[in-house]
Amino acid sequence: MNKNSGIIIGFILVLLILSTSGCMSYFEVYDSSTVYESHSVEIQYSIRYGYWINCSGTGSYVIDYDCDEPEVLSGEVSSELLYKTEDKQRTLANNIIVNWNISGTDDNDYKIGIAANVTAESFLVHDLTGIGASTLQEIKSDYSAVYNQYCRAQTAKGKVYIDPDNPYIQEIAEGILVRGETNNTFLVAKELFIWLKENTAYKIHVINNELQTASTTLQVKTGDCDDLSFLYISLCRSIGIPARFIRGYLVEEDGATVSAVSHAWAEVFVGGNIGNDGWIPIECACPSKDMEVQVNQNFGLESAGHLRLFKDDGSNESLEASISGPVVRYDSGMGIDMTDFVEISSYNILDAKELTASKSGNRAYE
Repeated sequence: MNKNSGIIIGFILVLLILSTSGCMSYFEVYDSSTVYESHSVEIQYSIRYGYWINCSGTGSYVIDYDCDEPEVLSGEVSSELLYKTEDKQRTLANNIIVNWNISGTDDNDYKIGIAANVTAESFLVHDLTGIGASTLQEIKSDYSAVYNQYCRAQTAKGKVYIDPDNPYIQEIAEGILVRGETNNTFLVAKELFIWLKENTAYKIHVINNELQTASTTLQVKTGDCDDLSFLYISLCRSIGIPARFIRGYLVEEDGATVSAVSHAWAEVFVGGNIGNDGWIPIECACPSKDMEVQVNQNFGLESAGHLRLFKDDGSNESLEASISGPVVRYDSGMGIDMTDFVEISSYNILDAKELTASKSGNRAYE
């Protein structure tokens, strides 16, 4: 085999590996730029989500349910209630929610939740070089309120899920900080993201559906979207980069089928005029092991399919609320069945573009 033939075969093998990685779209390389396959960057759809609650038997019951109002980083959302009785709007951990407190007796069925019409666009931080981001020292001095709010441990249901004080997590993050030889929060957060993707694997809980703490995920090296987000947030916070937890839905296209699945991701605060008032979105769950793909498609980018429901405010109350469902108190003669639901309809692609990423660190939809 001559040298040129070897190069061609090697290049084909690389393309085959990347195209089957499970996260990325097909891409081509032109003039030192990577061009990904055209995909939806602006979409429109209707969504209905909440709980079906069936009350049967004899006796009384009280249903208490907090339902999160939907929002998108870029676009518009209009919503209405599916059950328009015994409801009130309130603020919980800096999130707007609708609360139902329903009292009843004997047999009844309830479909409680929110219906929304959504127009969403992909959100993109164009520059990956970190220009304009604050240093770690500037975050602590110039954004002390954000630093104090989003650099601490968080506990829910008696467990420390976000754990920046864990010595092993601290050691990893500090090692990455030293090797990177930079205090630029954007660049350090990017290196922590690369470490996460190189050292953990996305894996759903097949048998045990309980959330993992950050320390457990670090130990087992696998986790679902919640688990990986908790670990990444812990890594960032351990060296003074504010980070928070986002919960919502991911609207996905699969041929002619469109569905919405429960999802979680993260945001980190890098200051300056970057992202959304200094916050940039981070998708921690994508399974690809190609780091260029991971950074280009998942760091500082939130696809149009991400619908936000709950944004962590750094408190234990916030984390507890984000992982809780309805609470029903009832007499012994009653039977209660609860099933969550999410339905997508009227899905329409308004615009599709290619994502182009240059070697110099610039990205754009074209």
